[in-house]
Amino acid sequence: MEFSEVVRRRKMVRSFTDEAIPAEAIEAMLSNAVRAPSAGFSQGWAFLVLDRPDDVASFWRVTTPPERAGDSSAWLRGMRTAPAIIVPMASESIYRDRYEERDKGATPRDQQQWAAPYWHIDTGMASLLILQTAVDAGLGACFFGMPKTQHEAFRSAFGAPATFEPIGAIAVGHPALDDRLGLSARTRKRRPDAEVVHRGRW
Repeated sequence: MEFSEVVRRRKMVRSFTDEAIPAEAIEAMLSNAVRAPSAGFSQGWAFLVLDRPDDVASFWRVTTPPERAGDSSAWLRGMRTAPAIIVPMASESIYRDRYEERDKGATPRDQQQWAAPYWHIDTGMASLLILQTAVDAGLGACFFGMPKTQHEAFRSAFGAPATFEPIGAIAVGHPALDDRLGLSARTRKRRPDAEVVHRGRW
């Protein structure tokens, strides 16, 4: 598929069939994800792949806040049909360690000034590559947030170290025939280029 077609077709899929995902498709997503740029080539990311039914069920159990345990919303029902979940995680400490090295100024971490948390930004760029690779493989995917209140339960369930923070999760699978655009995409228009692109001066 042409790259421009991948970009055009990418959307957040929220309902999936029970068709199995080819193992090579998951591997392609991960292989492309680690090609994302990272500040200082720190590569402070990690990806937890959950593609067994018991693991996927455990993910939903530990990441759903207690007050939403009985939630029967269409969104949650649809998302729970995804046969695989990939959790992209970011490590701040890897970045700070990297910038303590000589070629990056050997700046002590308590003196480092970051314009933005690039460990999150870089892992976000890797996540986009996963979304695009899913489209290229004829699959659908959806990036969604994981409640902060559930991070410790998630770490405990899957043995994830405290030095890595989940920035969200990506549901992956074959799109269901009745999958529809989310409400925001159906009710809001894409902002025209003239509103968001500024040349030479704002």
